[in-house]
Amino acid sequence: MIRILLAEDQGLVRDALARLLDMEPDLHVVAQVSTGDQVVPTALQAEPHVALLDIEMPNLDGLSATAALRQSLPDCRVLILTTFGRPGYLRRAMDAGASGFLVKDGPVDQLAAAIRRAMRGERIIDPVLAASALSAGPNPLSARERDVLIATADGFTIPDIARRLHLSEGTVRNYLSAAIGKTGAHNRLEAARTATTNGWL
Repeated sequence: MIRILLAEDQGLVRDALARLLDMEPDLHVVAQVSTGDQVVPTALQAEPHVALLDIEMPNLDGLSATAALRQSLPDCRVLILTTFGRPGYLRRAMDAGASGFLVKDGPVDQLAAAIRRAMRGERIIDPVLAASALSAGPNPLSARERDVLIATADGFTIPDIARRLHLSEGTVRNYLSAAIGKTGAHNRLEAARTATTNGWL
């Protein structure tokens, strides 16, 4: 029996998914959580073989939760489920140690098959997302450029960003200018939108 932890912030989706997976003869959902920060402590108690993590959860996103879970429970396979087919998310999920990256709107028998394949040590990636990731190329932003764009997306001004990141305002402007150039945007807000759409933030 494959033991599954399910992390999904929408209760109806989580319940429905758990019921459908439990109908499979070799799958059993042993734990459910609604926030990313619950993943590791719950997994340490429930000892799942596979964790299904939504990418967008309160308190800790699925990508960060994946990295934390792989560190705390390295034998647990992680499959990321998302409604957001963003190429950058796929790359970041693989870098965090995920065994697979799947869109939520697929049939449950495909998800069940993906869980079994993950248990065999295979990597499972939605083919459309894989093609998008290859065509989009790698994330062009440096860590600091990402930081300033995240702060921009959160509505912070340049002085706010400088204080928040302990940088001078001139340095913040330089990072923003580089990020605008790399994203092909016309201004910092457009750069933040483009980077978010591509899953680079």
